[in-house]
Amino acid sequence: MTEADWPAVWPFFDQIVREGETYAYPADLTADQAWSLWSAPAPGQTVVYDDGAVLGSAMMGPNRPGRGSHVGTASFMVSPEARGRGVGRALADYVIAWHREAGYRAIQFNAVVETNTSAVRLWQSLGFAIVGTVPEAFDSRTHGLVGLHVMHKRLR
Repeated sequence: MTEADWPAVWPFFDQIVREGETYAYPADLTADQAWSLWSAPAPGQTVVYDDGAVLGSAMMGPNRPGRGSHVGTASFMVSPEARGRGVGRALADYVIAWHREAGYRAIQFNAVVETNTSAVRLWQSLGFAIVGTVPEAFDSRTHGLVGLHVMHKRLR
């Protein structure tokens, strides 16, 4: 993702965060603040899915610095208009391959909202396991306090 892509990502980033169902980011982020959160510094990477229009974005890199940097992590956002069209799976396939090629031993998602069932199903179909759930760790606008799954996939 380049700065030139950000004007296409920002509207759905903002909408998804304001919906209050999948990300714990503050709802009142400015575009500049959001850019700083979503543009992963090296050795990480942020990508966009572009099919004539930017339909989604994924941010990836090491889960922790230093002694935890052999495990990767990622975050995904798909434009609401593009949901159900395979954009999330295409981004996930890219992210898994990128981590594998970069030598990561595993990928860990630290906070998958348990009521985000489409994401949970996607990750499980790609070999991620729920290794734990932190009860009531996310305040969903619709469901109230719900759990956050920690999900993990070994790469080698």
